[in-house]
Amino acid sequence: MLEMMPRTNVAGVSLPRMLMGSNWLVGYSHRSNAADTMIKERFPDYKSFYPVLRAYLDYGVDAIMGLFNENRVMLDAVRYAEQKAGQKIHLIDTPIINVNDTKEARAEALKVIEFSGEIGADFCLIHHASAEQLVNKNKGIIERLDDYTKMIRDCGMKPGLSAHMPELVLYSDANEYDVETYIQIYNPLGFLMQVEVEFIAGVINRAKKPVMTIKPFAAGRCTPYVGLNFSVNTLRECDMITVGASSELEVREDVEIMLAAIDRRFPNLAGRTSPKKDQAAFGKKTEA
Repeated sequence: MLEMMPRTNVAGVSLPRMLMGSNWLVGYSHRSNAADTMIKERFPDYKSFYPVLRAYLDYGVDAIMGLFNENRVMLDAVRYAEQKAGQKIHLIDTPIINVNDTKEARAEALKVIEFSGEIGADFCLIHHASAEQLVNKNKGIIERLDDYTKMIRDCGMKPGLSAHMPELVLYSDANEYDVETYIQIYNPLGFLMQVEVEFIAGVINRAKKPVMTIKPFAAGRCTPYVGLNFSVNTLRECDMITVGASSELEVREDVEIMLAAIDRRFPNLAGRTSPKKDQAAFGKKTEA
């Protein structure tokens, strides 16, 4: 029997500590145009996503993060997987909204947020590209955030913030905004993090709400073994790690590494391939 991923609770919703990422399914590699194209060619339609999503579900990883309004193929893939697997997948939507201070912009933002509610998202976390426009460092506030969290509540979802900028977490906690969870970039290389790893570790560990961390492998710049052991051992049990994968095998390897890190054991993984296989470093003895 497969070992299930441990779970945490976010605003009354049970979520797995590993969340499905979507960048390596829809083509956001954070590496190159060639890598983006490779991903899109590997997943040309919503049905092609199924083996990857099914592999996550096999371990109880039943929540996915993404921009579903921007990537309708991802939404179609989730619906297809739910139907085939007979399991619900929790949606964590991160919509980009117009945050200009006008009647027209608010109506536009509401339309986007309503879409998140219509597709049944459990959580709606305002994308960092939008939320960061509201940060006032001089006053230590996030201006007009309550306008958008109310829209999210009114549409039946739980509000959160995608916080690439750590001030979003700090100011939200300090001002007790209606926010249930945060997204924060976190990896041992400091990739795309705006300040030192140690500082962000402190922000996450002192956050008043659970944190959904992203980019644990620095978009492929460190191995899953390094990234997951770092995250598991420096995050709280209430926090989550968003892990993207581009194949069923990657999912199973990543899950095993994370479960091993949680269990304080060495992961059970096959060795990597090499042109010369009879090397002690690869687990085989060489002739004297």
